[in-house]
Amino acid sequence: MIRVVLADDQNLVRAGFRSILDGEADIEVVGEAADGDQAVALAHEMRPDVVLMDIRMPGMDGLEATRRITGDPRLTDVRVVILTTFDVDDHVYGALRAGASGFLVKDTEPMELLHGVRVVARGDALIAPAVTRRLIAEFAGRARQPDPSPRLNALTEREREVMGLVGAGLSNDEIARRLVLSPATAKTHVSRIMTKLAVRDRAQLVVLAYESGMITPGWLA
Repeated sequence: MIRVVLADDQNLVRAGFRSILDGEADIEVVGEAADGDQAVALAHEMRPDVVLMDIRMPGMDGLEATRRITGDPRLTDVRVVILTTFDVDDHVYGALRAGASGFLVKDTEPMELLHGVRVVARGDALIAPAVTRRLIAEFAGRARQPDPSPRLNALTEREREVMGLVGAGLSNDEIARRLVLSPATAKTHVSRIMTKLAVRDRAQLVVLAYESGMITPGWLA
């Protein structure tokens, strides 16, 4: 069972999401929060698999709440998905840097919402859609000058190649086809990279790939 916490200051938004999620046999909404403080408290109390987090809330906003949840070693298994009204939002990149596993637009179709929750719950990230790649590319390019991380020295040439493709938004299957590997081998490379770099998931690999200058917006044609 995938356990979900909804964090949004609008009752109607939470009610709409709950009606969709609770209708699934494998998903259960275990709590609702109207602000960031409540979201953090529920994350500690309920230990959900996924928190659907609005950014703009009174008091502690979703960005700070995301940072506190993803930065707490007691909550390493809790994934945060950012809810936003627009597909390009100045705060979304900051949320990804804070540790969020991706984002969903609030008016997303029910099937996309359900797919997103399941994807994140199994440890992947909502990073593949073209709009997500575009947003990350745009704001990663603005964020700061490339800052090569010494952590990248631990990667082999093949792992650097795989990380670049993850940064471009490719799935394991797409990476496998591009590099003529089996999907299992591609998945093993990605898992090993995340372990070496001590990142939570693919979303953090994407951010690191851009911030380190490993790839740049438009790198993959």
